[in-house]
Amino acid sequence: MPELPEMETYKTLLGSLIGGQKVSNVEIGREKSINVPVDGFTMQVSNQTITTITRRAKYLIFQLQDEKCLLLHLMLGGWMFFGKEEDRPNRTIQVKLSFGEQHLFFIGLRLGYLHLLSPEEVKKEFEKLGPEVLDPNFTVDAFHQLMQKRRGTIKTTLLNQEVLAGIGNGYSDEILWHAEIRPDKKINDLDVQQLTRLYHSMQFILKRGIEQGGYMENPLYKGDGKTGGYQFYVYDREGKECFRCNASITKTEISSRITFFCANCQR
Repeated sequence: MPELPEMETYKTLLGSLIGGQKVSNVEIGREKSINVPVDGFTMQVSNQTITTITRRAKYLIFQLQDEKCLLLHLMLGGWMFFGKEEDRPNRTIQVKLSFGEQHLFFIGLRLGYLHLLSPEEVKKEFEKLGPEVLDPNFTVDAFHQLMQKRRGTIKTTLLNQEVLAGIGNGYSDEILWHAEIRPDKKINDLDVQQLTRLYHSMQFILKRGIEQGGYMENPLYKGDGKTGGYQFYVYDREGKECFRCNASITKTEISSRITFFCANCQR
């Protein structure tokens, strides 16, 4: 599932590709991927200019010139491709936005969606989301205060979008490995030093993920050398050597989520 770094990478790249461009045509291949009737969606989005593209948590917001927004959540398995018709992946397309001869293909939206909303409706969608981890205003002190109110395991807490926005299964394992904290550790068993280390690990791992283009397997466009450059420290590396202590990476399950960690150096 695309997480904060993947969506931030999409935001940056799409901003340069379609920012300020007019949508010349709309095609809907799966009606359940949108939230209004096909004719209405097509009529309201066609000939609109994409003024800006922003991100909140794991969402992208395409701002249209009439102030309406397209809210994208890729969920599990969703991705995008931008290019000419002859370059399109051999996959089922749920939604296609055209910009002249170039198109933005939305793929794998079986659980994901592209909804046409007003700014007020978008704001309502985000009401329950926790703070952005990389927001300059989200300080280590703010993190400590937030964790004081929580119970349960630390991995489950990192995944809770109402607590912290944008972290998913992959980066939660990466963050906890970097902080040298077991994913099944109870929050109230973590001391101030461990929580401080965890905060800085969140900052480091997510910024590293953005710098390396996230971990998406599929390129955004032909010749894309940015997307998918992130190299995991621990996630999906069961049985391989830990980069820190050379012990074998362990695979387990916590709250029904596949989890990877080093039992030797994550104490």
